[in-house]
Amino acid sequence: MSTALRSLTAAALPLVLLAACARTTPAPSAAAEAPVAPAVATAAPSGPQLVLSPDNVHIEYQVYGSGEPAVLLVHGWACDANYWMQQLPALTGRYTVVAINLAGHGGSGNNRSDWSIANYARDVAAVAGQLPQRALILVGHSMGATVVLAAAPLLRGRVRGIVAVDALRSVGQPALSAAQIEQRLAPFRADFVGATRRLVVGSLFAPGADRTLAQKVAYDMSLEPPGVAIPSMQALLALDLEPLLAQVKVPVYAINSDLLPTDAARIRRFLPDFTLQVLPHSGHFLMLEDPARFNPLLLQDLAAIAARAH
Repeated sequence: MSTALRSLTAAALPLVLLAACARTTPAPSAAAEAPVAPAVATAAPSGPQLVLSPDNVHIEYQVYGSGEPAVLLVHGWACDANYWMQQLPALTGRYTVVAINLAGHGGSGNNRSDWSIANYARDVAAVAGQLPQRALILVGHSMGATVVLAAAPLLRGRVRGIVAVDALRSVGQPALSAAQIEQRLAPFRADFVGATRRLVVGSLFAPGADRTLAQKVAYDMSLEPPGVAIPSMQALLALDLEPLLAQVKVPVYAINSDLLPTDAARIRRFLPDFTLQVLPHSGHFLMLEDPARFNPLLLQDLAAIAARAH
């Protein structure tokens, strides 16, 4: 989530951070589905657990609470599972909650050469395969929303719904050319740390936001290894969302900030069962910035998905 100039940021932000429409490999096929583990008791909290992804990367996750459905929380680009900590108190009394570190993030391994959205989706499926719960709700922030959309078809009907957090704005927009993608990557290649910090502080928080929080997030994200972050961003920018969305057969809810507009009507052309809520006066990290307002919206969406599954 980084760029050097605000003018470049304005062009790149919807595509890099908000799950833009792009072109690359199609969504992973159902042949990559992960098996379901036998039923076992769920700890609360469990402590970190590990599972191997299909390409032999250790994926770290942590389980909280108990019961059905299980809510899987997937972070965004250059973030980690700690970005969901403000949601755990609200969620764990009602659901099994699983906070995942995608490969190359948090405590997960980075011994991967293909940083595609498809591989990140397989990370989520690998974790889901360890869970005894049959019913799953997938929650993804920013790039994580694209990841969970790609993961849903791998989970053989276990997914009851998806909640996208500050994402999907660019669904249906024109694809980028290879030259345009490279133009957006160039600032990261030249100065990854500086470009990331400028984007986060300058463009991902609303005017008047907590500057200490903005600076902390900027510092934290700028420490992501460029060898993971840059190819991940490239994969996201190049992803063709249309065939991926065509495979999504569950309701999709979104909780977006008003930092940028969201065209819900355009999104519904690709995701007919789409519901949008907008949190006023918030930025890209709305779950961190204002959990007191964000958490009730998330609980509302989770309850709506759970009710529709019965």
